[in-house]
This record gives sequence, C-alpha cells and structure tokens, in this order.
Amino acid sequence: MTEILIEKIVIFIDTTGYSSVVFLMMLESMVAPVPSEAVMPFAGFLIASGRFTFFGVTLASTTGSIIGSWLSYLMGYYGGRPMVNKFGKYLLLNRHDLDITERFFSKYGSMAIFVARFIPVIRHLISIPAGMGKMKWIPFTLYTIAGAGMWNLFLAWLGYHLKNHWEIIHQYSKPIDIIMVVLLILTVGYFIRSHLKHNTKT
Repeated sequence: MTEILIEKIVIFIDTTGYSSVVFLMMLESMVAPVPSEAVMPFAGFLIASGRFTFFGVTLASTTGSIIGSWLSYLMGYYGGRPMVNKFGKYLLLNRHDLDITERFFSKYGSMAIFVARFIPVIRHLISIPAGMGKMKWIPFTLYTIAGAGMWNLFLAWLGYHLKNHWEIIHQYSKPIDIIMVVLLILTVGYFIRSHLKHNTKT
C-alpha cells in the first residue's frame, strides 16, 4: 500500500509539474489540512529521478507558501476574528488550534512567524493572528520566506535521499503500511472527536 500510494502521488506531481507544488503548498500555508510532509518528500523523489531540481522545488514550494500565507494574513488583517469564525468552518478550521496559535504569536511576536514553520498545526494558522495583530507586511513576508524555505528544502532533501534508498523502504513496507493505517485511524478519530467536541460547545 505504501509503495502504491507514493507512486500515485509522485505521478500526480510529476504530471502537473511545479504548478502542483505551488498549489499544494499554498493550501498548506492556509488553514486547509494539507501537510507539507505529504507533499515535499515526493517532490524530492522527483529531484532524485532528474525530473525536478532542488532550486525549482524550493522556489515553487516557497512561492506557494508565501501566497497561502498572504491570503491567511489578509483574512486576519481585514476580517479579524469574525471573518475567521464565519468562514473558517468551510476550511475545516479548528478554533481551539487557532486559540493556541494566537497565544503562540502573542508570546513570541514576529519571530513566531519563522519558528512556526517547523511546528505542525501552528504553521497552518500562524499567518491569521499575524494579520489580526497588524504585523508589518515586509517582516512578515521575510520571516515566512526564511522559515518556509528552510522547512520545504529540508523535506525535499529528505525525499531525495529516501528515493536513493528506496530498496530499504520497500523491504520494510509492511510495517510502514501498518503504521500508516494506525496513524490514519488516529488522525481521523482525533479530527472527528475535536469537531464533535467543538460543535457541542457552540
């Protein structure tokens, strides 16, 4: 199952080119539940096969991250909490996660934009409180480029080396399949539980 899944994702990214990397990483930097860990390593696979380059993947992914971050920033800047509460549910936004992200931004300020890029969940939402807090546009963009660029490059590099050692992964694909199924069940369970809990409170 692991091999088939990876093959399908790589084919999709390979077929659509860098544009799919831009689009998927744009979603990743918004509140849409598209983790960079599910995108960038596969782009790294294509670097190893000669289809992509490190420069192209880094440029495409960081461009997507910037666009998505800008959109989330503008949502927070012009709409504030009311707009987030109104439209966030359509993008599966968890208000509890947003509360945590707001506290994180309040505690660390501008540096939170950089640090958040390396933290799951928070990196999807950090641009919203930055907009709500009226953070200056240029520092916000520069911190986003630095953090997102480093994280995206790391994941692509990881995928590049996994491709070169695919025979090892293939050898242990059964345990990986089991782990993936367990993680999928846990993720779906957490998602359902958190949203049911949220709905009972509202």
